[in-house]
Amino acid sequence: MKIYLSRPGVFSAAGKNAEELWRSLLNGDQSGIKRYETFSGSTFFAARIDGSKLKPSSGRFDMKIIRIEEAALDQIGSIIEKAKSKYGEKRIAVCVGSCDNGTEFSLAGHRKYFENGAFPEDYSIEMQGADYVSTFIAEKYGLKGPVCTFSTACSSSAGALIKAAELIKSGICDAAIAGGIDIASDTTLVGFASLEAVSESITNPFSKNRSGITLGDGAAFFVLSKEPLDESVPEICLLGYGESCDAHHMTSPDPSGIGAKKAIEKALSNAKIKPEEVDYVNLHGTGTKFNDSMEAKAVDAVFGNYKVKCSTTKPITGHTLGAAGALELAICFAAVTNNVLPPQIWDGVFDEEMPKLNFVNKNSSLHQTKICLSNSFAFGGADACLVIKKEE
Repeated sequence: MKIYLSRPGVFSAAGKNAEELWRSLLNGDQSGIKRYETFSGSTFFAARIDGSKLKPSSGRFDMKIIRIEEAALDQIGSIIEKAKSKYGEKRIAVCVGSCDNGTEFSLAGHRKYFENGAFPEDYSIEMQGADYVSTFIAEKYGLKGPVCTFSTACSSSAGALIKAAELIKSGICDAAIAGGIDIASDTTLVGFASLEAVSESITNPFSKNRSGITLGDGAAFFVLSKEPLDESVPEICLLGYGESCDAHHMTSPDPSGIGAKKAIEKALSNAKIKPEEVDYVNLHGTGTKFNDSMEAKAVDAVFGNYKVKCSTTKPITGHTLGAAGALELAICFAAVTNNVLPPQIWDGVFDEEMPKLNFVNKNSSLHQTKICLSNSFAFGGADACLVIKKEE
């Protein structure tokens, strides 16, 4: 069974819709990344969305993460309503990847608790429920199918998209709203800093001079369906997917890249294609020493002498954590739609200790593109890879 993708609804610091994001990627525009001071007094580069550009949400709990989510969803609202009309509210699933459990309200609520000995009257623990990013969508559109939230760190929304496809293929539903949403809250920034994973400058993936990640806000959502619903774009299918878990370490991947390699191989096998049929790989490419090294080994091991074109887009979007898989699939969607590849933005200094990958540069970004693979590798070795194809 083919699983069709609608155009994506996207909101990020690099663009408030898919078109703006695409222009930023092609132009190497890093203006969405700025230095911020956290509640701890520490400062970090982050790709944060300006809160003044967000409208209040229609949800029961109005917070930044839901405002961003709704801004992305509204871009595909007509497709959601079309699916609802065609299949009915009981036949549409919701699958969302996210790692943020209402940190915005949590911090404010706990400050009041420590000051006054009680939480504010409008505070509810439900605000911090992992399910709310998914429940909100079901409530917004009146959907009564399965509602699932996935929190496997950086592979969360890739896993959500996979589950959405599986629900459709199993016959449990006919369509699904799937994607991810996350924010680079102060808690997240300070937490990653405690792991010594945050770069002092804007992230510089795969360079010998790389020094860590740059975090970011972001959301991306698709409507997945068993038949095409979006006439505004070419027919693009989720051709295949693969998951693995190396369980090497709580926060560090297996340095050999074996887990990532298995996920890529499973995705290619599931898609029933050979490595040389892939036109482009969107790398996970966080800019940390261990992730980039193991990913380069995995890509080199799978693609061998076929030097597939690749790049990481996190120097423009920031690492959007649970939303990264969906956001980067939206980038792959744009690549196959436009027959253009997003260039690698970095200092160009290869790390000779890693296999040399075939990075896209601005002068070679024009490329006949039909099949793309997107990598998402997470804490605990929770790896997920997605393959999309533009139909003839």
